[in-house]
Amino acid sequence: MFRHLLKLIWKRKGRNLMLSLEILLAFVIVFAIAAFGLRNAQLYQLPIGFDADDVWAVNIIGAGDWSKPLPPETFDNFQRGLMALPGARHVAFASSSPYSNSNFHTGFTVEGGRKVKTNIVVATDDFFALLGIKLDQGRAFERSDEGAAATPVVINRRLAMEMFGTTDVLGRQFDSNEHGDHGRTMKRVVGLIDDFRKKGELDSPGNVTIARLSATSTDSPRTILIKMAPGTPRAFEETLSRELKRINNAWSYQIAPLSALRVSALDSTLTPILILSVIAAFLLLMVAFGLFGVLWQNTTRRIPEIGLRRAIGANAGDIYRQIIAEQFLLSSGAMLVALLLLVQLPITGVLGDGLNWTVFLSATALSMAVIYLLSLLCSVYPGWRASRLSPTQALHYE
Repeated sequence: MFRHLLKLIWKRKGRNLMLSLEILLAFVIVFAIAAFGLRNAQLYQLPIGFDADDVWAVNIIGAGDWSKPLPPETFDNFQRGLMALPGARHVAFASSSPYSNSNFHTGFTVEGGRKVKTNIVVATDDFFALLGIKLDQGRAFERSDEGAAATPVVINRRLAMEMFGTTDVLGRQFDSNEHGDHGRTMKRVVGLIDDFRKKGELDSPGNVTIARLSATSTDSPRTILIKMAPGTPRAFEETLSRELKRINNAWSYQIAPLSALRVSALDSTLTPILILSVIAAFLLLMVAFGLFGVLWQNTTRRIPEIGLRRAIGANAGDIYRQIIAEQFLLSSGAMLVALLLLVQLPITGVLGDGLNWTVFLSATALSMAVIYLLSLLCSVYPGWRASRLSPTQALHYE
């Protein structure tokens, strides 16, 4: 039976070519949407490495030249003023806040002259306690680090493995070229974390370095993070704004709780998925109409063939199963060709972890299920119509 169906499909290869191309295109579209969605679902399940509850972010605007560090007394004024607010638990300066789109990249030189790229966050000592960052090894920054010859840093496991091939990295030093050849500084690892995905739940894991910001640092962060008591209402923004203006009225401030920034970050990632899903649904609908029309036409052209089969003993169920089985075989062939092309992506690793084998296999299974269901729905009525033909009707068809 299977061999016979393949022969029938091959003899009508000219007519089936366009149908196969439509199925192939539909499969690729469904696969792309499924892979994108599954990868984000996979990322959502991973720990982000920090706790954003009851944390507020303040971006300083109009604070002058970014290449020049803020005066040491500025840090002290904000630290004392904001900690005096009712319910304030921790205050920290940082180069950027969690859930923001800003990223700072730098290159490190490790033993043997090898270069390693990493995302870097510069922050003051309270940064870890404020965001609830747990260290797997070592410690966070502290006052005793002030004036150290090498800048204290905390790195994540991924970076430790790439730089040193091990997670036993406490006390290891490496060269930093983040300020150009004339601004080289040494970094010393004082702590190790599992991960810190700054952009939140849908951020892809990568190399992360958190460097200590001191009062004498040449860095100039313009973000203040404030940890408040649980249940602090959104109305706190007005109180915080007044205090910031009291400390320095010459600057402007953008204030937002990290919970609001999280929603915005999720929306910016999920909105494209929603738009692409709607477009894909319309494309699949068009493909479905195309499949239905072609199957109807093919069934009509094959009425004499169907009548002959009925005349030699085939019943209505045999005809019904033949039409559906042919469509399933045609769909399988088109998807097999698509998979031979798509499997090159995880093999070559051109998309990195964005299309790992777990995502690839899951997206493949989901896409095949959708295409088979689409093929079944489109072949049900043409198959039923063909099975209802009587031998006499079919053999007299012109």
